[in-house]
Amino acid sequence: MEDERIDKCISNYMENLSRSYIQKMMKEGNVSVNDAAVKANYRVKADDKVRFIVPDSVEPDIPAQDIPLDILYEDMDFLIVNKPKNMVVHPAPGHYEGTLVNAVMYHCKGELSGINGVMRPGIVHRIDKDTTGSIIICKNDEAHNAIAALLKTHEITRKYRALVFGNIKENEGTIDAPIGRHPNDRKKMAVNEKHGKHAVTHYKVLERFEKYTYIECQLETGRTHQIRVHMASIGYPLLGDTTYTNRKSPFHLEGQALHAMTIGFVHPGKGKYMEFEAPLPEYFERLLTTLRSGNY
Repeated sequence: MEDERIDKCISNYMENLSRSYIQKMMKEGNVSVNDAAVKANYRVKADDKVRFIVPDSVEPDIPAQDIPLDILYEDMDFLIVNKPKNMVVHPAPGHYEGTLVNAVMYHCKGELSGINGVMRPGIVHRIDKDTTGSIIICKNDEAHNAIAALLKTHEITRKYRALVFGNIKENEGTIDAPIGRHPNDRKKMAVNEKHGKHAVTHYKVLERFEKYTYIECQLETGRTHQIRVHMASIGYPLLGDTTYTNRKSPFHLEGQALHAMTIGFVHPGKGKYMEFEAPLPEYFERLLTTLRSGNY
């Protein structure tokens, strides 16, 4: 760690804290080196004594907000929501409004599972900000535990639709490659054989275009950015993804072309298999129409 920036050095030891948060703590006087305040760009020396004080956490006020929801299904235990593009699933430090959680808090009048704490009421799994589609919201702890158990044993059907760069030759395939934090960029994930977690994605071709392929991906596991990382790892990154490819999209997309279309599970209360489908969003349908026309 010698000659490394102090903010990066601390973030390597405390992986749950972002560098921006650490920099904020430095400005507030919670970081010192050899009993003296330093700036974020200070470079650590071999014998330095670094002191970092983590302030007591303050429970944030997460407001319920009247934000429209596209509800695919609802009963006393669950809510299946079709999440739109550009919506974050749950609040995070400095971003406490406009999320899916704010919306479901208003809709459910506070009747949500509390297992994941005040920042993630009702949330048992999530999808990325720019990924659209179906997500399960749990209204009570019993429902939350049941869905969490099904996720752990891979008993929930999760099928996505995606558009990728390139023309995939085979009709279907399976990517079995562990995913973990990127070794050089903490904001990214990567196939990580040494430190990654087991991850499996099954894909099949739905339609081929000259330079792109329309596919369905079925998750066996649910790692962060799994489809995006896996498809990029075999040379077919998602169209519109600016994190896992440098390829330029001619379609002016907001983020990756990825949609969580189908979700299914055995309802723990009803004891029967139920499946729900979120229709493709308008932007995705327009993109397919353009690709089929060949005029792009």
